[in-house]
Amino acid sequence: MILKEKYTLSNGVEIPKLGLGTWFISDKDVVQAVKDAANIGYRHIDTAQAYQNEGGVGDGIRACGVKRADMFVTT
Repeated sequence: MILKEKYTLSNGVEIPKLGLGTWFISDKDVVQAVKDAANIGYRHIDTAQAYQNEGGVGDGIRACGVKRADMFVTT
C-alpha cells in the first residue's frame, strides 16, 4: 500500500512517499481534510504559506489524535 512506502533521508529518518496536498483547500475545510487523512493513515501533510490555510492545517493536526512527532509537515 502506497501509504506505507517511505523515502529514507540522509540522516536515516524515513518520510512517507505520499502526502496530503492542501493546495486549494480552504482554511475552514482543511481542518477536516487533515483529520480524515490522518484517520486513514496519512502521516505527511504538504502545505505552503501561499495556500493561506496553514492555521487550519495546524488545527487539523492538533485535532487528529496522532502525535505531532509522528507527522511530517512539508512546505
